Amino acid sequence: MRQITLAATQMACSWDIDDNIAKAEALVTGAAEAGAQIILLQELFETPYFCLEQSLGHLALARPLEQSRVVSHFASLAGKLGVVLPISYYEEAGLARYNSLAIADADGTILANCRKTHIPQAPGYEEKFYFSPGDSGFQVVETRFGRIGCGICWDQWFPETARCLALQGAEVLLFPTAIGTEPKNPDLDSSGHWRRTMQGHAAANMIPVVASNRVGTEREGGTAGVFYGTSFITGHTGEILAEAGRAEETFITATADLEAAARYRSSWGVFRDRRPHMYGALHTLDGRTGSPG
Repeated sequence: MRQITLAATQMACSWDIDDNIAKAEALVTGAAEAGAQIILLQELFETPYFCLEQSLGHLALARPLEQSRVVSHFASLAGKLGVVLPISYYEEAGLARYNSLAIADADGTILANCRKTHIPQAPGYEEKFYFSPGDSGFQVVETRFGRIGCGICWDQWFPETARCLALQGAEVLLFPTAIGTEPKNPDLDSSGHWRRTMQGHAAANMIPVVASNRVGTEREGGTAGVFYGTSFITGHTGEILAEAGRAEETFITATADLEAAARYRSSWGVFRDRRPHMYGALHTLDGRTGSPG
């Protein structure tokens, strides 16, 4: 057996950055005290989800990796608690800005800086205004407790994200998230669809998945976003091991056996039987494998 205890946190955020950091630290500390070794915080937890509308002023929130207050604070906390923390932050790099995730190992060392690959654009999710598409690629990071692969929110909707990370040897998939209501479609509740998509990634790749989402109502100009929480952890066949509610600020934990998951993956032969040369359509946008360029 190679057991690992995973955790996801969820919380509401405000423009009181000190309070956001303190709240997140309390949740991480609680999860660590409950035995968690890899703890996932939600997307962009330093501030409210500022992408509800386009605002030039919010561009000033971005910071270089080395100057990010939230990264330095939680990297230090990771070392203090002896846990692995993927830390979501708004990154400034030259003239570009990214939605990024700094991976802190259990000694506080930053092992990798992963940038969000897929950038959404929709009412209430105006991310193309704030972020350039990530150029870091899908990275698998060797941490003290295992090899982790991360996608950031919209990345989690793409089976290509999970499969690329699995092919590179990820043993756990982690997805920090900010998702809730759709301002132009208030009757749509995507929470079940959101969850089933990632359960499918776990089942198809036979790898445990951790998803962390925020809760609460946030407003920017004339737009309100109500975030639906429901953070969860799956086992390697997609079964739910732990889940949070739609409104509570909390953490959840679950234990997975990475050795058992590896044996299961090998026994099914899914990766043995792949035929990459037949998947040419994946290299196109229109599905026509003969398309030029």
